[in-house]
Amino acid sequence: MTKPTRARMIDAAVDALRRQGLAGMSFTEVLANSGAARGAIYHHFPGGKTELVAEAAKLHGQEVTDRLAELSGSGPREVVEAFLELARPVIEDAVGGRGCAIAAVTVRTGDDGAELAHIAATTFASWTDRLAAALTAAGTPPAQAADLAQLLIALLEGAQVLVRAAGSLDPFERAARAALATVPD
Repeated sequence: MTKPTRARMIDAAVDALRRQGLAGMSFTEVLANSGAARGAIYHHFPGGKTELVAEAAKLHGQEVTDRLAELSGSGPREVVEAFLELARPVIEDAVGGRGCAIAAVTVRTGDDGAELAHIAATTFASWTDRLAAALTAAGTPPAQAADLAQLLIALLEGAQVLVRAAGSLDPFERAARAALATVPD
């Protein structure tokens, strides 16, 4: 079944944010990749690019939050390993130049930058909370789980930048080993 036009446009916007960032994303590209007609932009997103980007960030953020909610393990190390395996394909995409759609909206441009930065902050907090909940359920004390979850989200976001620059997974592999070294067996 084909997705509705609005959903296809949001998916195309997420992809554009991951490939080109906020400044590089264009309506022309979103329309071409979604198969939507030119008139669909303001029909579905009367607030223009900011509304489309906000919806794309919210959708992508929720998809990741839902995947993080599925993480579990018999101990903290298993949760961290599961997180790193969940992150690996994202990091592999980053070697090829794709970034995080949420990180892309943190670059403040124009008057709407604060709204988009707020969406990003809320999304990153949600990811951290979900990961902390999984770590707590696996036996990590809550304060330590929150700190470790924040470290892992920072690893995910920072590794995307570092592997793009290096053109290899090495920075991620090193950071993953260091993160695992902080977690008892």
